[in-house]
Amino acid sequence: MVRIGDIEIGEFPFLLAPMEDVSDPPFRALCKKYGADLMYTEFISSEGLIRDAAKSRAKLDIFEYERPIGIQIFGSEIESMRQAAEITEAANPDLIDINYGCPVKKVACRGAGAGILQDIPKMVEMTKEIVDTCSLPVTVKTRLGWDENSKYIVEVAERLQDVGIKAISIHGRTRAQMYKGEADWSLIAAVKENPRMHIPVFGNGDIDSPQKAMEYRRRYGVDGIMIGRASIGSPWVFREMKHFMETGALLPPPDMEERIAAAKEHFEKSIEWKGERLGVVEMRRHYANYFKGLRDFKQHRLALVTLDEAQDIRDKLDELATISFEAA
Repeated sequence: MVRIGDIEIGEFPFLLAPMEDVSDPPFRALCKKYGADLMYTEFISSEGLIRDAAKSRAKLDIFEYERPIGIQIFGSEIESMRQAAEITEAANPDLIDINYGCPVKKVACRGAGAGILQDIPKMVEMTKEIVDTCSLPVTVKTRLGWDENSKYIVEVAERLQDVGIKAISIHGRTRAQMYKGEADWSLIAAVKENPRMHIPVFGNGDIDSPQKAMEYRRRYGVDGIMIGRASIGSPWVFREMKHFMETGALLPPPDMEERIAAAKEHFEKSIEWKGERLGVVEMRRHYANYFKGLRDFKQHRLALVTLDEAQDIRDKLDELATISFEAA
């Protein structure tokens, strides 16, 4: 059984990655329904929390049915991160995660996210400050290093463990790679194989099928897998991967009825949590993913992303159930 502190998350857990503008409560509800063992919120700015910014505070919203769940924070200033950790702990998540992996320029080039990989002593100091501030378990998500010449993840993971983190998730690319090229899991395996490591080590990057999840589990020996982009528009990926792990058999892909039902549930929860206007607009980014791979779907997708009234979208989704679509 894999544990983060006292939290049990299964024999081989699948984690939902913290993805900006994706891993919000409506999407997390679907991923939980389909079997995610542990989920993280979108990353939250430490400065936004300290300044009581509405957008940052809204990201603290978590619900009982989501547990266990972690809230992820990011920032470049140690004192700001310490204060943000206090605010985050008050929201009562199961754990607090520190983002040391976001490669986006506006984050990393300010020394936050993956930017801190250029200053490992500061990374360790910040982590220790947050661990010492919080009574909840603290975890970290990071990358192999800043670039090809600074892939120090084996040493970094050990040092972060030594200051008290309870688990680490590692994306198999450097910051310089962004999301390009193939994720290198060999260094993730090296972290796991380090005889001094005793906390769970989760791998992340490029896992987009049940077969690949099984292969990487066997090849690299990680304690679990964090799923990011493969879950967008496919929350059932957790069900599919867990079924394959348990039985060695592939589940059939979701039929149109299930796709529509998932899109509807996601839409209604978006309206409920964000309000109608914002819920309608922000749901638009998901339709292409829910209905990808269907021939002659373009006109219907165009309608879904241009309709402004919630009831019109409900009617459009109902209409899709009456149409026969073929795979492209």
